[in-house]
Amino acid sequence: MASSRRFSIFVSFLLLSFLPDLTSAVPRKLFSLVQQQPLILKYHNGPLLKGNITLNLVWYGNFSPIQRSILVDFLQSLNSHTHMPHSVSSWWQTIQKYKGVSCTLAVGSQILDQDYSLGKLLKSSDIVSLASKSKHQRNEINVVFTATDVGVEGFCMSRCGTHGSTQSKWAYAWVGNSETQCPGQCAWPFHQPIYGPQTPPLVSPNGDVGIDGMVINLATVLAGTVTNPFDNGYFQGSANAPLEAVTACTGIFGRGAYAGYPGEVLVDGTTGASYNAVGVDGRKYLLPAMWDPQTSTCKTLV
Repeated sequence: MASSRRFSIFVSFLLLSFLPDLTSAVPRKLFSLVQQQPLILKYHNGPLLKGNITLNLVWYGNFSPIQRSILVDFLQSLNSHTHMPHSVSSWWQTIQKYKGVSCTLAVGSQILDQDYSLGKLLKSSDIVSLASKSKHQRNEINVVFTATDVGVEGFCMSRCGTHGSTQSKWAYAWVGNSETQCPGQCAWPFHQPIYGPQTPPLVSPNGDVGIDGMVINLATVLAGTVTNPFDNGYFQGSANAPLEAVTACTGIFGRGAYAGYPGEVLVDGTTGASYNAVGVDGRKYLLPAMWDPQTSTCKTLV
């Protein structure tokens, strides 16, 4: 198997949302009331993903049919072409503003590995091995989902998901279900954080803290994969620990967001669930802000 040239993405809303000193070199409106310089993600002239992109999914461990449907419905909502003002597809449209990016995403093959073929404690190289179970071509992204009882190297300590590429230039991504391991880190704002202000958590829109947290992290790594697939696309900072399309806007979900407060979002009048995006079949999601290259700001749906 080809060796992997990869990098990890901090999708931990805890670390970046509640500790301003960690990002003191990054001008962001989230941490200060004074006027800041625009946030700029530099394009490093590398190839980006464009055209019709197929998402091949690998489900590692036990996921219920309902859990799988929540994530698949989100992916199918990215290009649902709805004209609703707060739609998942309108969130994804910001990607099209990046120079050289013009793509549509479609779910391809799905593999269920419910027998934990590599065990329940995975190394980073195991994620690449699992991603290799699906066919891998330049116009495909192989996405690995790991269940609540699967430990992954670095999970909860420095990352909630990753994306990367191999030497043969195919892209992959991974997101783990943090519900039983670190929901305060990887499923915030649906769970109280380990550190910082202990404000009441939001009610998750699909009634599953772990899966709704995975949606946030999946949105994050997909945006990063498309705009910085091979470590030389759009990012700020070091290529080994870059701030990308969504990680540059960590912790922002609505207007008025600040450290420990996700911002003003929509609330379902019946369930009390918080959301800011609507997908196929009316399913609701909470999606993070994305950097808008036209305005050099973190754009939210609400």
